[in-house]
Amino acid sequence: MTVSVLVVDDSGFFRKRLTEILTASGQIKVVGVATNGREGVELAEKLKPDVITMDYEMPVMDGISAVREIMKRHPAPVLMFSSLTYEGARVTLDALEAGAVDFLPKNFEEIARDSSQLQKILIERVLDVAGSRPGAKPSAPPPKAPPPSSRSSAPARRSVPERPAVPGRPSRPSAPESEAPARRPIRRGPAKHYSVVAIGTSTGGPVALQRVLTALPAGFPAPVVLVQHMPASFTPAFAERLNKLCQIEVRQAEDGDMLKPGLALLAPGGKQMMIENRGGQGRVRILPGDDRLNYKPCVDVTFGSLARSFPGKTLGLILTGMGSDGKEGCRLMKQSGSDIWSQDEKTSVIYGMPMAVAKAGLSDEILALDDIGTRLADGVS
Repeated sequence: MTVSVLVVDDSGFFRKRLTEILTASGQIKVVGVATNGREGVELAEKLKPDVITMDYEMPVMDGISAVREIMKRHPAPVLMFSSLTYEGARVTLDALEAGAVDFLPKNFEEIARDSSQLQKILIERVLDVAGSRPGAKPSAPPPKAPPPSSRSSAPARRSVPERPAVPGRPSRPSAPESEAPARRPIRRGPAKHYSVVAIGTSTGGPVALQRVLTALPAGFPAPVVLVQHMPASFTPAFAERLNKLCQIEVRQAEDGDMLKPGLALLAPGGKQMMIENRGGQGRVRILPGDDRLNYKPCVDVTFGSLARSFPGKTLGLILTGMGSDGKEGCRLMKQSGSDIWSQDEKTSVIYGMPMAVAKAGLSDEILALDDIGTRLADGVS
């Protein structure tokens, strides 16, 4: 089945280059091009494409405003193109909150230097985004946190067949929706003490983490570590954004940081984060990214270190994301006696990482996104 794409960009060169790459696959057809956000909104409603690629800086109407309009009128999966700068990160995070599914660097050399590898990554990403279901509503309004902030619902995504692995974007497990693990009831037992709460996520994670962390009180009793697949230039802006929205403190982790209750440390992009046990207190080690690993940071690396440092004393959570990163780390944590929760299919942007954990029988609880924050606030002592 051919995937239809609408390309929205004010650069004639970029429109032509992207169209050439996508159509060469034989799996994708570019059904229209737009030179600004307003034209993109109108064509999206008229052509009803499977995927829309969107620039963020355009005349007449910018990309973020266009995404918001598209989500109101005729929701469709949007793949943003942005620069790998601090400002690019800020704008991209706004676009994801507005409803975009994923993003890629607009400078193709930052994706891959080899043209064949570039083509594989672009095609794979468009096909992945095509499987999403934008506009799906979460089970409840997002939790409020000072200062007030406009939040959009994260789009949900169905499971789709497995495709060949692409560098930096491993294949996701395949399973029909009917085979997805059933959501398990929320337990209402007494609160439990954990030395660390660890959360791993990928595609859809920025919005999902915002929804979870804004539900936590300032006096949350456990340290939190966060692993989000994200470029090095994006994680500082993302940590700052979360810190402004949340009652707990959130910042990017640095080597030597000590874990403490009410503090969430975000793994820096391009590197690996491990947690050591120093006299019962967690200490962060930041290591160079290993080229043998697809993800920098990698959920398996951080979760595996927690299985060794705090056996039986950690709560691991896997949220929306492509592939299966986190499954092996969760397996090690589970073997050490720790608890594992995972996000359900209905509220996941991409049901890959949480599905891998659930299908492996590692999930103690399978929760809707809007239940996770309150479950943490009530269930962790």
